[in-house]
Amino acid sequence: QVQLVESGGGLVQPGGSLRLSCAASGTIFSMNTMGWYRQAPGKERELVATTTSGDNTNYADSGKGRFTISRDNAKNTVYLQMNSLKPEDTAVYYCYAQLRVRAWSALTNYWGQGTVVTVSS
Repeated sequence: QVQLVESGGGLVQPGGSLRLSCAASGTIFSMNTMGWYRQAPGKERELVATTTSGDNTNYADSGKGRFTISRDNAKNTVYLQMNSLKPEDTAVYYCYAQLRVRAWSALTNYWGQGTVVTVSS
């Protein structure tokens, strides 16, 4: 099976920084898009950032200029550098990956279990 495991969340003061990591493991023939979504209490899950296999990036307006997404294809790992954090960034952050487990398999979406980010003084 394929698993996505996030790490790097925690408690940080407003204006601080965090770096989230997500490592994909299991049978993976090819990795396509990877990204990060987040869900705050009482709100719907929303896109934070994505990065394609060609390293094209896309950011939600909420994190634009503060967040940076990157990936290490050799490790099947995606990162999210979060700077100038605000209380409204508080949420559970979920890793996303679109991949093929075999060359003949269809593209399939996978989700991590989430890592909690709390921005508070």
